[in-house]
Amino acid sequence: MALSNADVQKQISHMMAFIEQEAQEKAEEIETKAEEEFEIEKGRLVNEQRIKIMEYFEKKEKQVELQRRIQNSHMLNAARLKVLKAREEHIKSVSEEARHKLIEVTKDQDMYSKVMQKLIAQCLFQLLEEHVLIKCRQQDKSLVENVLEAAVEEYKQATSKKIKAVLDNERFLASDSCGGIEVTAQNGKIKCINTLESRLEAISQHTLPMIRVALFGRNPNRKFDD
Repeated sequence: MALSNADVQKQISHMMAFIEQEAQEKAEEIETKAEEEFEIEKGRLVNEQRIKIMEYFEKKEKQVELQRRIQNSHMLNAARLKVLKAREEHIKSVSEEARHKLIEVTKDQDMYSKVMQKLIAQCLFQLLEEHVLIKCRQQDKSLVENVLEAAVEEYKQATSKKIKAVLDNERFLASDSCGGIEVTAQNGKIKCINTLESRLEAISQHTLPMIRVALFGRNPNRKFDD
C-alpha cells in the first residue's frame, strides 16, 4: 500500500529528529569527555607547577638557612677572635707589668747583685768554655765586676775547670732593658742569653696555661693545657 506524501514527510521528520537527537547526545558526550580530559590535564599541570613552586621555595629556604648559618658562623668566629685578641692583649699587659717590676728589682742593689752572680754562673755552666766574654748594661758594669769573681769561683769549685771570664767594655746591652747578661765564647760563635727579659719570656711561655686559667678560668672545651 503506497504511502501518502504526508506520511512520507512525517517519517522523514521522525528520522531527522532521531538523527538530530543522536547527534546532540553524541556532541554532549564528546563535550563531557573533553571537559573531563581538560580538568584532568589542568589538574596535572597545576600539580606540576605546584610541585615546582614548592621545590623552588624549598630550595630558596635552604639557601636562606645556609646563608643564615654562614653569617652566624662568621659572627661567632669574629666574636671569638675579638675575645681571644682581648685576652692576648691582657696577657701582654700582665707581662709588661711584670717587666716593669723586674726593672724595680734591679734598683735593689743587694738583691740584684745576688741575681747577677747566679745568672753569670748559669751561663758558665751551660757553655763550659775556657774563655768567655760577658756583656751587660753599661749601668751594671761595676756591679758585674764585683760579682764576677765569685761566679767564676763557684764554677771552678763545681767543675774543677779553668776559665777566663772577661767583661766587654765596648759593647753593652740596651740601657732600657731590665738587666742581666749575655755571655759569648769562641769569638761569638756560641752564646748564652741570660737577661731578665729572656728569663721572664721563658717563664711566661712555661706558665702561660696557668696564667690563662688564673686570669680567665679553665676552658671547658680544652682537654690539654699545652
